[in-house]
Amino acid sequence: MEKLRIDGIIRKITKVAEQLQIIPILRFNIMSKTRLKVLFLAAEAEPFVKIGGLGDIAGSLPQALRALTFEDRQKYSDIDARLVIPFHGAIQRQAYPLRNEAVFDIPTSEGSIQAEVLSTIVNGVPVYLICGEPISRDAPVYSGDKLADGNKFTFFSLAALQMAKVLKWRPDIIHANDWHTAIALYALKIYADAFYNKTSSVLSLHNLPFLGEGTSKILAKYGIPPLEIPEMPEWARHMPLPLGLWSTDSIVAVSPTYAKEILTPEFGSGLNNFLKTRQDAISGILNGINIDRWNPARDPALEANFNKDTLEIRQDNKTALLREFNFSPDPAIPLLAMVTRFDNQKGVDLLPEALHLLSHLPWRLIILGTGLPDLERTIQQLESVYPSRFRAAIRFDDQLSRRIYAGADMLLIPSRYEPCGLTQMIAMRYGCIPVARATGGLVDTIFDNIPDKPNTGFLFNQANASQMVDAIQRAMQAFSEKDNWRTIQRNGMSQDFSWERSAKQYADLYFSLCDRKRVKLITP
Repeated sequence: MEKLRIDGIIRKITKVAEQLQIIPILRFNIMSKTRLKVLFLAAEAEPFVKIGGLGDIAGSLPQALRALTFEDRQKYSDIDARLVIPFHGAIQRQAYPLRNEAVFDIPTSEGSIQAEVLSTIVNGVPVYLICGEPISRDAPVYSGDKLADGNKFTFFSLAALQMAKVLKWRPDIIHANDWHTAIALYALKIYADAFYNKTSSVLSLHNLPFLGEGTSKILAKYGIPPLEIPEMPEWARHMPLPLGLWSTDSIVAVSPTYAKEILTPEFGSGLNNFLKTRQDAISGILNGINIDRWNPARDPALEANFNKDTLEIRQDNKTALLREFNFSPDPAIPLLAMVTRFDNQKGVDLLPEALHLLSHLPWRLIILGTGLPDLERTIQQLESVYPSRFRAAIRFDDQLSRRIYAGADMLLIPSRYEPCGLTQMIAMRYGCIPVARATGGLVDTIFDNIPDKPNTGFLFNQANASQMVDAIQRAMQAFSEKDNWRTIQRNGMSQDFSWERSAKQYADLYFSLCDRKRVKLITP
């Protein structure tokens, strides 16, 4: 009991010290013996820079991990999760108190490149930002130039490994994300550095088709050899993501259904047979959302705040949204919406045919997003086809997205594949009912007539306009039945999509890997 009390006091002192930006003073203290240390590598993270869903995840999961405590673990009391990201030009330097941590060189065939590490603390999470010539302050986070992006993220991945050595902070877990940081796990395995002999690795798959192709010359420049094993397709042996998938101790798809889908030809991106050889290492953990940030009861962007017990107030948001887009406010007409990236993956191209098939029914639809220029033009043309029923906002607009979630009746998500998806979780939290393709994380988060599960939305199986319309019509029928609709809304708003839920599953995985590593080290 005395030891538990002392450990608790030490944890509190350490967390206060971190908030006061004095974590370096405590870096090597006795807490290192009782805290599970996790280094989280990502290409982007809120609040620094966010392009896609990875930014949400990298900004939220380390914070949720640090909030966990474990009275049932003999060796570990809590998790010291730290984040490392490239110091992109889009990050506002003046917004954060920065501390110089280290300077070192990364060798290449063309000479060494200097890396610089700065640190700060955001929401209690120590964050390291890596600078260097390949991480150009003039370049976007993802330039689309395969060589430039390959150079940036290979340099970053190797620098992140070297950083931990220079700081003498040995992680128990290195958690990489997608192709941008997968090469760190490959280097970790092939170089077998004694500093990392007790470190386990995790690779999260947010979007398997993005393999890091076109980077073989860059990998050779940094002295990283291709993988020569028969199980790996020859074309994939010099791409960052396949190399990471081979080398990591654990592969985590961002939903249980996606973990199964990547083993199939349809979703496996040509790696399905190789992934079957690693099936025992594959699991699925749903992403979460920041339930404080996405909270209709306190969201200042809304006309009227509400919760599941005051859903009648939500109508004020619908009325305000209709007026904002010059629709006459008629609560009896269902308001459909899409908040999405204009890409074939998201099924946006199904919309014109679907709306034609629905033209005999009353509806309005608002779509918000950007993406492929051809799709943007196609969507904009729908405004002239349905001038009294359709509006398109071709832009990124966080505040408008919130007003749409809080005012629309249904959110359309016709994705051809969706590893996890966050938009359906946000929509349900705001009382907006999802109508979605039954794939990936959409299956795991939306319940449509599932035994022993409360109905929270409507699913369709095939990515075609006909099945999409059938699901919309089922939703419209439920919308016409006010009590039934309110029940579906409350069911969705009652779901637990918090990061705490996901963080606990990641913690269990980390502990399992550490236990396995200790057994392996002890066994002769």
